[in-house]
Amino acid sequence: MPNVVHLAERPLYGFAQVDHLLGLPAGTASRWIEGYERAGKTYDPVIRPAPTGELIANWGEFVETRLLAEYRDAGVPVLNMRPAIERLREELQTPYPLASAQMWLHVEGKELVRAIEEKVGLERRLRLVEVRTGQMLGWSRSVESFLKSLEWSDGDDTSDGDPTVVRLRPESDIDQVVIDPLRGFGEPVVRGVRTEVIAELMRAGESTSGIADTYELDQASVEAALRFELRRAG
Repeated sequence: MPNVVHLAERPLYGFAQVDHLLGLPAGTASRWIEGYERAGKTYDPVIRPAPTGELIANWGEFVETRLLAEYRDAGVPVLNMRPAIERLREELQTPYPLASAQMWLHVEGKELVRAIEEKVGLERRLRLVEVRTGQMLGWSRSVESFLKSLEWSDGDDTSDGDPTVVRLRPESDIDQVVIDPLRGFGEPVVRGVRTEVIAELMRAGESTSGIADTYELDQASVEAALRFELRRAG
């Protein structure tokens, strides 16, 4: 019987492709996932426990990079999140704590994250949990944006019965555009049609209504694909 590769372990993207898909400056995904060296000093990765030499990101690493992308304008190096992520990896016993159902879907997740952030002294601008009025804990605005972008399985297709992220939105405010590792070669799609194909047809002179008719899409989906590609190009 062949070995079944868990979805999170499925290799998908070169680092430059991750940057392109998530609108990150060139080289960002490589630094976050694999670490880097500068002026003779080595900087450990924030996503992988240690550098592996593997230049392809798997689905779990891509999902985690999607979250870190929400913090790229925080004014604090995202690499400073490494101690908190290491502790989460240990506590949840998973290589992908930022893509874990245990963290996001279980009641105890928020309290666990808050305790770890306090313990490692994570900078406030990088924290996933914030204290709100009345000492209630809530996810940060960046986390809420990230969580809105995720779609989960029901857990029946995993050995531990926990849900797993099966697709996500690269831009949480563009609902129609999703990235599914099992469709469109993992590229952004609207109802199975790659957004870059729609953009190419538009550049070739096709009308939005013509593209919609060709692929049996509604007008809103075509416009969403074009909006996403325009933002990605910018």
